[in-house]
Amino acid sequence: MIGYENHLGTIDISHDYFVNLVGGTATSCFGVAAMADTASQKGVLGLFRRGKNVPDRGVRVRVRDGALVIDLHIIVLYGTNISAITQSIVNKVSYQVEDITGFPVSRVNVFVDGMNGE
Repeated sequence: MIGYENHLGTIDISHDYFVNLVGGTATSCFGVAAMADTASQKGVLGLFRRGKNVPDRGVRVRVRDGALVIDLHIIVLYGTNISAITQSIVNKVSYQVEDITGFPVSRVNVFVDGMNGE
């Protein structure tokens, strides 16, 4: 659960919801081929998920100093402008999360872990 406290009280939203929201938003951006496995997902549990393009792969959401910090691991399409892709993801993910949940986003970190030649 990710909790946020405001003047109305405490709001708790499941981690799975955030991961699906962020993963779906990132993969909808132009130039993103897929989400990449993170190091923690390459272990034993990662063996069961192999071959599935699940949008929550490569997403980490945590709360720091009252705001969200989001880490994304992506695979980009070959021949696209990586700088433009990452800036688009940062803007779109920040906007979507703040608009839908009302939680402030302090940082979105985008890690390009690979390139797809399709």
